[in-house]
Amino acid sequence: MAEALVEHNGLTAEELQRLLTHTQSFINHVYHVRQDFKLKPSEKHIGACINHVDMKEYRQEFVDELVNTISEWVYSQRQAKKTIDELIKEGRPDQNAQSKLRSLAHKKFRHLHKNGAKDKEEERLLLQGQFGELLLFNFLQHFYQAIPLLRKMAITTSAGQERFGADAIHYKKENGKNILLLGESKAYTYNKSCQFSTAFQKALSSILTTYLDLNKELDLYTYDDFLDPELEGVARAYKNGTLKDVEIHLACLVAYSETKTFEKKSEEQIKADIIKIISDRCGKVKEEYYQCFSGHLTLFSRINYIIFPFWGLEDLIGEFKKAIGM
Repeated sequence: MAEALVEHNGLTAEELQRLLTHTQSFINHVYHVRQDFKLKPSEKHIGACINHVDMKEYRQEFVDELVNTISEWVYSQRQAKKTIDELIKEGRPDQNAQSKLRSLAHKKFRHLHKNGAKDKEEERLLLQGQFGELLLFNFLQHFYQAIPLLRKMAITTSAGQERFGADAIHYKKENGKNILLLGESKAYTYNKSCQFSTAFQKALSSILTTYLDLNKELDLYTYDDFLDPELEGVARAYKNGTLKDVEIHLACLVAYSETKTFEKKSEEQIKADIIKIISDRCGKVKEEYYQCFSGHLTLFSRINYIIFPFWGLEDLIGEFKKAIGM
């Protein structure tokens, strides 16, 4: 006779805090506010931009610190420790092993095609997608205190091909609830026309698909080596229906090239103008964009938006590409 499944209460606040990765050095170069931005649902959504100090945009610092988070995106704490231990057994000192781990993480990140015009376009699309997912990885932890349940870069469906599915599956505990936070990022680099509306609409439709396919996706990875040990029980209990007090929440990151311009007179004015631009863009979101959630109104009430305009996003991703050695 099969053994009865035992209910799982999830992790404690202390366990969750220990599993969060370091994001503060990167977030120091991000300015953000929380307000409703006239979006639905009416919640405290996040409007963000690269930070300015006086009138100087800390663009290179933003790229450098974002790159510094790649290792923690690629490797869970368990995977990182295992790799470091193996490198030290080879005779490497700790500092050398840490450098090697970073190099290995960058190689995993940049497994993109490099031959021919078609491959260059594929490389561009993959890189802007990975850029957006790395932003999402940091923001879900820093702003929502939600740790990665699965790391997308570690999972492959076949040799040299990363899996398809959610851009992020994170987990947190809030008000006694075990919350799975599903994330979707849409990053558009095209500079000649603003891509905000396209990115916003696609983020909404994609995150709904992610929600509908969640159980099927977890079934592929729950019993594999892509989770910290503490999270294996959470993932299995959710899949088995024994995780108590569960709620699914959603997060959509919209990163796009902004075309509106403004003068730079002071730090305060620059930041106020950028937030106004975000508000203006969000205020023009069409009601029809939300219709895909018409049969999921409770789920719709749990959506979080992160809106991040960039000026010259294509050039910035070029700088990011160089920083990871491509």
